[in-house]
Amino acid sequence: MNIDLEYPLDIDKILRKKKSIKKELLNKKNLVEKNIAILGGSTTSEIKNILELFLLDSGIKPNFYESEYNKYYEDALFGSDALDKFNPDIVYIHTTNKNIIKYPEFEDSEEEVFALIKNEIERYKSIWSSLSKYNCPLIQNNFDYTINRSLGNLDFYDIHGKTYFINQLNDKFSQEARVIKHLYINDINYLSSYIGLKNWFDKSLWYQAKYALSMSSIPELAFNISKIINSIFGKSKKCLVLDLDNTCWGGVIGDDGLNGISIGIETAIAEAYTSFQKHVKELKQMGVILAVCSKNDFKNAKEGFEHPDSVLKFNDFTSFKSNWDPKHLNILDIAKEINIGVDSLVFIDDNPVERDIVFSQIPATSVPNVGNDVIHFIDHIDGNKYFEPTSLLIDDVNRNKYYKDNKKRSQEQSVFKSYDDFLVSLKMRAEIKSFSSIYLSRITQLTNKTNQFNLTTKRYTIGEIESIATSDEYIKIYGKLIDKYGDNGLIAISIGRIEENQCHIHLWLMSCRVLKRDMEFAMLDELVRQCKEKNVLEIIGYYYQSDKNNMVFDLYEKFGFVLSDTNGEDTIWMLDISNYENKNKLIGIEND
Repeated sequence: MNIDLEYPLDIDKILRKKKSIKKELLNKKNLVEKNIAILGGSTTSEIKNILELFLLDSGIKPNFYESEYNKYYEDALFGSDALDKFNPDIVYIHTTNKNIIKYPEFEDSEEEVFALIKNEIERYKSIWSSLSKYNCPLIQNNFDYTINRSLGNLDFYDIHGKTYFINQLNDKFSQEARVIKHLYINDINYLSSYIGLKNWFDKSLWYQAKYALSMSSIPELAFNISKIINSIFGKSKKCLVLDLDNTCWGGVIGDDGLNGISIGIETAIAEAYTSFQKHVKELKQMGVILAVCSKNDFKNAKEGFEHPDSVLKFNDFTSFKSNWDPKHLNILDIAKEINIGVDSLVFIDDNPVERDIVFSQIPATSVPNVGNDVIHFIDHIDGNKYFEPTSLLIDDVNRNKYYKDNKKRSQEQSVFKSYDDFLVSLKMRAEIKSFSSIYLSRITQLTNKTNQFNLTTKRYTIGEIESIATSDEYIKIYGKLIDKYGDNGLIAISIGRIEENQCHIHLWLMSCRVLKRDMEFAMLDELVRQCKEKNVLEIIGYYYQSDKNNMVFDLYEKFGFVLSDTNGEDTIWMLDISNYENKNKLIGIEND
């Protein structure tokens, strides 16, 4: 991460040094290209320039399409050859209160006011509907408030007020976003309030250049958009790693004892630590994995969470490293134990020396400069939007449970004479079926988050997944795995396109939390079964090498495929299924 592009943003430096920052970021390895279309209701050129910096910093190299000034409606509704040729991966619609067609007149009746609201909403619904042909996510601004209010405070609740009108529109936007799967709201209503309307909007810049926000607000806006895009493409962080003493509570548990640490509501500092713990608890409840990395005796560290006022408890943590080893080594162990990349971790520690060591040794791990005052800890986590979600699914909520169950499995494995005996003891059963509408959001999410066990690394939008789900040209199966410890959720996906007598595998992925359970063999068995039903004779498998998927480079060979072609590290494989015999011997199967 470029420290200039982290919270708190150095606005002046970003605007002043954007060319040199871009030049530096373009040297990053493994940048992934994405086509980003910006349809603007006002001038957007500087928004595009700054957005590019934040996307490059997160590993995305954007190619941009930018509509002509205030041509967002025309491009969306009536089409554009240039936009069609561009074939966007994401469309960002940059509209503000300046793009509201008509506000109520003071003499308007209630029916006329609500007709205006309906007309405005219908206009945007037509935009979203028309853009759906690109089968890509749409990011839509909601509306910021106007600077001036003719009605003063009455503007908020009188039906003729602009504030009331904007609130109604924003409420309708939120309703639409809940039902339109590919629509994401960029909440500039919150952002402008956070910045302050006086700082958000610059009248001079509007009249001179038709920017609907101030120049100093543009980096904040671009940062916010970039985090939505990161989340869409599975780049949000997954795990929060916490120090303990003077981070989760005030004081040193080993010296002060349980009754001597500050937590609760009795003092100002104790309440601040309690607020931080509450925030962390909320993150856990939405699916963020929690871990501890502390220089402490294990017994003392665990005891801290037995304090009656502690919001967090020992069982809230999936991994708990409390010893005297260097923290960067413990963090590497945490990533290994949970089986996620170090780039999915965020480390919070009040000690600047420990932060510097971890940052220097594991630069891919996010280590915000939180200082040593707990009051600012939440601001850095929230301000950097590390865990920005684009949806909240049951699999997200249950993520901590999944990883804890995995830990139990690993512990039990050690008492068995053989690994096969251990697998038998799990009493595994799987649901492997064709795509179901209730799982399409989770399937889309998994395609964008899974990097290690992913043979082609292809990403899909919800629109593309919906199209595949209803097409007879594809075999498309998902897998859920259950064992005696619990339900692992939906953790495997295979998509193959039928071409004459061949099935070409476009996607094969699996969550790493079910590695080495033979689930991949169960998925292959079902794929072959469905292929035979469609008179397919051969399955063609593709492995496209990335910086993270080396673990599956030989998977097709293990499946019994024959290598047919190579291109550097990329390989193509073929399997004749005429005499195929099922490979799964350990998992009970429920299929279509």
